[in-house]
Amino acid sequence: MSISRQNLTIVIVTLKSENIIHKCLESIDSNITVVVVENSTNKKFKEELETKYQNVKCILSGSNLGMGTANNIGIKYSQTDYVLILNPDVILEKNTLEQIFLSSKQLKEFTILSPINSDLNFPNYKGKKNKAEENQPFQVDYVDGFSMLLNKKNFNDNIFFDENYFLYLENDDLCLRVNRAGGLVFVVPTAIVNHRGSSTVDIKYKDEVELSRNWHWIWSKFYFNKKNYNFFKAIMECFPNYISSILKFLFYTLLNNTFKKKIYLCRASGFFNALMGKSSWYRPKIDD
Repeated sequence: MSISRQNLTIVIVTLKSENIIHKCLESIDSNITVVVVENSTNKKFKEELETKYQNVKCILSGSNLGMGTANNIGIKYSQTDYVLILNPDVILEKNTLEQIFLSSKQLKEFTILSPINSDLNFPNYKGKKNKAEENQPFQVDYVDGFSMLLNKKNFNDNIFFDENYFLYLENDDLCLRVNRAGGLVFVVPTAIVNHRGSSTVDIKYKDEVELSRNWHWIWSKFYFNKKNYNFFKAIMECFPNYISSILKFLFYTLLNNTFKKKIYLCRASGFFNALMGKSSWYRPKIDD
């Protein structure tokens, strides 16, 4: 299998990312098509990107649909066999894509291929690395969603991310589905990306984003375990977090720490809604 500039599209999902995305786009070869899916109706942002970058097409989703759904929009819009999913706070090294192209020629088969995070203290994969082949692609169980390349031809059902997830674990869910179907997930250790982490949304919205993260973290954790294993495992994995959240909510109520109290209330609410089978409805309040 061989990836090239001609059969690769890069998909980036954004929301209030005006101050973050440009370094990402500037690190991408201008000969590669980039599809930005903006989770809003921000026409000004769309016009700015498409004017400044000739290789960028910006799609406005109309509302905040979440990572998985917006990524699916970009994937299905693409006309190429391969799609590289990037977060807007990821910056490619000069030879990142070249190393991916080279490694793809060495592999007989893969469904997901991922570069490696520059900060080795925060690996973007789960699974054992084969140390005998230090610079060769190695197979793993999961890769993080901030940078993952999909071989669309291996998704025969044309189903990619589960759109029930709004935030968190949609990439783990996808990798698990690929593994169970006999697909292969690889990391390319010579293809390096720099991930700023938790910086996809403008910093002025950090409190609202933090509340949303806490709600969806536990909702997604419960849904992931319920969907892929069983209801009992979901309870076992998440109920201790729920009890801890209730206790911390009461503690910070006594301390009159309003923001901390909101965080743990969001965690408790996320668990309760998942337990009741409700959708991942919570959205951060970040409209201007």
